[in-house]
Amino acid sequence: MIVKLGSIEAGGTKFVCAVGTETGEIIDRISIPTRTPEETIPEVLAFFQKHEIEAMGIGSFGPIDVKKSSPTYGNILNTPKLPWKDYPFLQKIQEKLQVPTGFTTDVNAAALGEYTYGAAKQTDSCLYITVGTGIGAGAVINGELLEGFSHPEMGHIIIRRHPDDNFEGGCPYHKDCLEGMAAGPAIEKRWGKKGVELTDRKEVWELEAYYIAQALVQYIMILCPEKIIIGGGVSQQETIFPLVREKVKELLGGYFTQPEVNEQIDDYIVPPGLENNAGIVGGLVLAKMALESK
Repeated sequence: MIVKLGSIEAGGTKFVCAVGTETGEIIDRISIPTRTPEETIPEVLAFFQKHEIEAMGIGSFGPIDVKKSSPTYGNILNTPKLPWKDYPFLQKIQEKLQVPTGFTTDVNAAALGEYTYGAAKQTDSCLYITVGTGIGAGAVINGELLEGFSHPEMGHIIIRRHPDDNFEGGCPYHKDCLEGMAAGPAIEKRWGKKGVELTDRKEVWELEAYYIAQALVQYIMILCPEKIIIGGGVSQQETIFPLVREKVKELLGGYFTQPEVNEQIDDYIVPPGLENNAGIVGGLVLAKMALESK
């Protein structure tokens, strides 16, 4: 008998909903534009009510409350998407579907998907970073999602400004943090065009690699993940991976002697093995974990 699981990848632009199996196979899926909760959630619920799912996994845009002992556990918190601010996301899903439900960030879910079935499936740890409209990262360490009083906000770390870069930064909270300097909107504001229109401008991607590599070096120093996976729209630029790998090696300065960050770095910093399905497959893994722990 096939156990059906549900997965929601809730993004700022769209909700991807899927029904799948314990082995990560997707049976059915739908994409719903992210509007207000009153418009979006009924469509999400209608999709899953057609299927007899036994558990659900949610990977959501944030910030969200992931601390189970918190009175607002499962809520979307101080999001710039104002209709969703303080929305009890997990509660609304659970009260209608009445199944065990796992809840984490969209990037944590993607990290879990890649760890279980993707580029990091033969490791004990990995870090997944998405570089697109925003920048976020999640990590799996010894099979566990990395969380504390909240989830990691690795897209907002402080980085060194390139000496030739006068762009003030685009983050409304920190101006020139990683997201403020290297997310898709920062590229567009700095260069006057979207990244997809700047493919042949090497200086664009050298600067982008300068910032991404700084972040990866900090993650490596703190977490020592066995695999780093870069997803999101910016990562689809073919030139970015060689530039990032080269800059990471330069910034590490030979401090680590491990082959992963030296002669094997091409296999260490990689694109997603699940391509665009990392988050939705991670949601299925999250659902399976919720079912097993009920």
